[in-house]
Amino acid sequence: MHDDGRYDDPRVTTGRGGRSATDPVSRETDQQGWDAGTPGAVPPPVDCEPVPRRAAPAGPGGARQPVGRSGTVYGVGRPDGPAPAERAVADQRDATAPVRFEPSPAAAAVPQQPAPRAVPDTTPGVAVPGDTPAPPAGAYGTDPADAAYVSRETPTREEDDPPLAMEAMRAVQILNPSGEVSMPRPDRTRVMCVANQKGGVGKTTTTVNLAVALALHGNRVLVVDLDPQGNASTGLNVPHHTGVPDVYDCLINSVPLEEVAQGVEGIPNLWCVPATIDLAGAEIELVSVVARESRLARAIAAYPGHFDYVFIDCPPSLGLLTVNALVAAQEVLIPIQCEYYALEGLNQLINNINLVRQHLNPRLDVSTILLTMYDRRTRLADAVEQDVRNHFGDKVLQAVIPRNVRVSEAPSYGQSVMTYDPGSRGATSYFEAAQEIAERGVKEPVSRNA
Repeated sequence: MHDDGRYDDPRVTTGRGGRSATDPVSRETDQQGWDAGTPGAVPPPVDCEPVPRRAAPAGPGGARQPVGRSGTVYGVGRPDGPAPAERAVADQRDATAPVRFEPSPAAAAVPQQPAPRAVPDTTPGVAVPGDTPAPPAGAYGTDPADAAYVSRETPTREEDDPPLAMEAMRAVQILNPSGEVSMPRPDRTRVMCVANQKGGVGKTTTTVNLAVALALHGNRVLVVDLDPQGNASTGLNVPHHTGVPDVYDCLINSVPLEEVAQGVEGIPNLWCVPATIDLAGAEIELVSVVARESRLARAIAAYPGHFDYVFIDCPPSLGLLTVNALVAAQEVLIPIQCEYYALEGLNQLINNINLVRQHLNPRLDVSTILLTMYDRRTRLADAVEQDVRNHFGDKVLQAVIPRNVRVSEAPSYGQSVMTYDPGSRGATSYFEAAQEIAERGVKEPVSRNA
């Protein structure tokens, strides 16, 4: 007997069902011990792998006897299959075998689809072979009396709130719909100049968002847009086209500041002095004006109302406009981008601030350093932050402004990020920075350098 897919035993002259010994029997079509034409034969399974053949013991005369599915040896030369007694024994041995569907002779030649799995018996107390036993009652805390049971779909008290709930809580905290004074108000007006000769470090963005954050929490704030580009006016949705009274009229024509200031829509405690393109020629015209460096300081001092904070947005230069802002201010807020170029020009800015302090404004002090555009994915941002904190110490705010697309999108809608998306990371960071500035102003009075 050669195991090459054919049964060519020369000792068997005639096979079952009249098939000759030379007629090959493929393992893929028939199975040993079964023939489609033999009455009472057990058909092979059609939805599982073939049952491994086992060697049959030799019968009389040395001939191999056919072996059934369960290992039952059938008699040689018995065309009608096994005897009833042998069939009963074989059926008893196959009682635990999976249920098979017996195809009809007409469907034998058609490829059969896999039979569906039998549904296990769900009768209580009856074990199903091969299935996982059912857990005992109360194993997972299903007993209503078990107070310690908590469903996996129900968050426990120790778990954090969902992200949307946390974002909504931050938005309510930032917008402060109740209007209560949640940030401390200073004893005297704090005039802060937001300056840095490096462009694109976030001066205007910082000015707008800090002013809105403080105004939303009960402080009276005035924003003076001293940049000819007028970006701070755009961020606060204040008209600044040609013909609108602006800060140029205050510097050149001595127009009172209260006639130029405009209220910011939607924020009752915030006012803005806009800047138009006319401000671009103010530096040339101020050259021949007497006391040109203190024109803005006198305009702010003559304002009849009282403000808690006055933020001056400076242009990215060290010209007469920036000098006017440094003379009018008591504190300097320097936004520093977390990159090398932002650090390169910082020494020159500090030198100019020292010159203004010595000759024009002895009250001037660099009180606040704010790190902006922080990208936590890079080592450069960490290195810049460490250098700035090591050099300036406690003047650097603990709040760091990250790179956030919402901060960049807000000006296109004429809003600050505080009102555009109060639950974003950018709004939360500016809110923390404003709160830290307000707390520092209470702990350290503004008049300490007077």
